[in-house]
Amino acid sequence: MAQKVAVLGTGKIGEALLSGMIRAGWAPADLLVTTRRQERADELRARHGVTPVSNLEAAKTADTLILTVKPQDMGTLLDELAPHIPADRLVISGAAGIPTSFYEDRLAAGTPVVRVMTNTPALVDEAMSVISAGSHATPEHLAHTEEIFGAVGKTLRVPESQQDACTALSGSGPAYFYYLVEAMTDAGILLGLPRDKAHDLIVQSAIGAAIMLRDSGEHPVRLRENVTSPAGTTINAIRELENHGVRAALIAALEAARDRSRELASGTKD
Repeated sequence: MAQKVAVLGTGKIGEALLSGMIRAGWAPADLLVTTRRQERADELRARHGVTPVSNLEAAKTADTLILTVKPQDMGTLLDELAPHIPADRLVISGAAGIPTSFYEDRLAAGTPVVRVMTNTPALVDEAMSVISAGSHATPEHLAHTEEIFGAVGKTLRVPESQQDACTALSGSGPAYFYYLVEAMTDAGILLGLPRDKAHDLIVQSAIGAAIMLRDSGEHPVRLRENVTSPAGTTINAIRELENHGVRAALIAALEAARDRSRELASGTKD
């Protein structure tokens, strides 16, 4: 862990990554950050002991560069950095929808690039980070990337062709669950429960169900069947979900998210 790692454009996810790396054993002195505002830089230094630097200094001195700026700002950042990034630097992209070829075309020939799609549960060390290698990334580069992002959750390697699907399922995934909890809370209120009690009931049920899905080894259909007794309350609720096309709506929603990810990759920004 003696290598220097720089996080460029350190927002909430970037800060969560830094915090996780420090807890996993990285020395704060080996972690560099770049920000747009001096106040933010001072805050990160005070909170984590990391070193704020300019983008150019990060490009020249860090062994690994993690680019976490917004997708629409990535081209401008690469134009600034490209002349200063040696071809042996590992560049990790955390920007949604941008393929590794976008970076390889702008950086020195042979520069290793790894694409990572993570999600907001990184803030509580429960991220799902999906990792794909660019043309010049080696197994060692992928292992190093897994070591970094493993500090804030689980990692999974996939071919880059599957990144848009992973973005739809996992990158955007937390929002779907928040949406479902919001709807169920409203239903609880309609059924006569105070909002806070409805919220607590639903959140704990969600946590318990998620742990059972993760740890039991059972198929979700089997777990659902275990709750669904003949002519009972659950099967009546499931019937209404099917009558309203919830399953089909979810599939359509995920397809829409995947398609938007593809549009971002092709340069559509509106």
